[in-house]
Amino acid sequence: MAVATLTVDQVLAWRASRHLLHRPAGVAPVDVVGRLVGVQAQVASTAEQAVAARQADPRPGAVAAALARRRLLRTWAMRGTLHVLRVEDAPACLSLLAAGRFWEKGSWQRTFVTVDRLAAIAESAAAALDGRTLTRKQLTAEIVERTGDRTVAAHLDSGWGAVLKPLAWQGLLVQGPTEGNRVTFTRPETLLPDWPGLPDPEEAASRVVPAWLGAYGPASAETFDQWLSRGGSKRAALRGWFARLVDAGELVPVTVDERPAYARAVDVDEIAAARPDDAVRLLPAFDQWVLGPGTKDTTIVPADRRASVSRAAGWISPVVVHRGRVVGTWEARDGEPVVELWPESPPVPADGLDAERARVRAYLSGGGDA
Repeated sequence: MAVATLTVDQVLAWRASRHLLHRPAGVAPVDVVGRLVGVQAQVASTAEQAVAARQADPRPGAVAAALARRRLLRTWAMRGTLHVLRVEDAPACLSLLAAGRFWEKGSWQRTFVTVDRLAAIAESAAAALDGRTLTRKQLTAEIVERTGDRTVAAHLDSGWGAVLKPLAWQGLLVQGPTEGNRVTFTRPETLLPDWPGLPDPEEAASRVVPAWLGAYGPASAETFDQWLSRGGSKRAALRGWFARLVDAGELVPVTVDERPAYARAVDVDEIAAARPDDAVRLLPAFDQWVLGPGTKDTTIVPADRRASVSRAAGWISPVVVHRGRVVGTWEARDGEPVVELWPESPPVPADGLDAERARVRAYLSGGGDA
């Protein structure tokens, strides 16, 4: 079988369309989240902005409204970070994370709790949250009482939620409605009466891998796993997920500037026909354009500028994107988007940049699109 030969420019132009960066009319927040296979939501406002950056007529608070309507779900997911996910996508994503059994690694147990203690925490949390919604403090108190182990309280009270993440990946808890500025937790079955539970990992992979490649492909299995778990999946399982999809004809091998990758078979002709345009986009912190392929992908972020994008404490800067590549960063100061273009980058159209500034300014002021 002949292997399609593609270029990075074709790939980035195609991805921009798949990421809805051309902002087609009538795209709902849930559709954006689904297309991106989740949006990182460690900071709620950046998730709102990531969705708004892909809508023709954005409105602040759209993600929060979709969460309230139970169309989106917020929980610890890819790479152990908080994400908003479409309700129908969450079980498969969580299944692949649970399959990694990351909490069974010796380094994890030495840092946090043993497998046996985690199992006791999980059993207690599942019982405490059955039909109920609890704050972190309330959940911690219930788990301590049920396990009789006061030493777990420090782990459970941590804002990073390290000990609660394996419970989220196993589908035992999700975030519930906020109470003021307090996070709450509940069982997914409590929040969503039609919750189906987690599918088998192989079934989950048959959904998640093609969906991810439909936004971030063509790409390698290793890049997919970096997005999913920072490279933590079991090697044999990861290879098997991709091999079965190739055997089924859903994925095909391609090359991108002579590097091997996988693409969805249905996308190859469209990628080959894609051509870059001069659009400029101001994308928020933690945007999926950067997080999907990862900040180490030098086709997106220049190697000598990675430290400007991937910063201390896991912060991912807001970025300026031109022709699919990051060409600078920006920040909001008193509602004004202040841009820093990198002098070594190719020229950015001034009118496009001005239009983006005006659009972001209008959104930050609460007025939606400019």
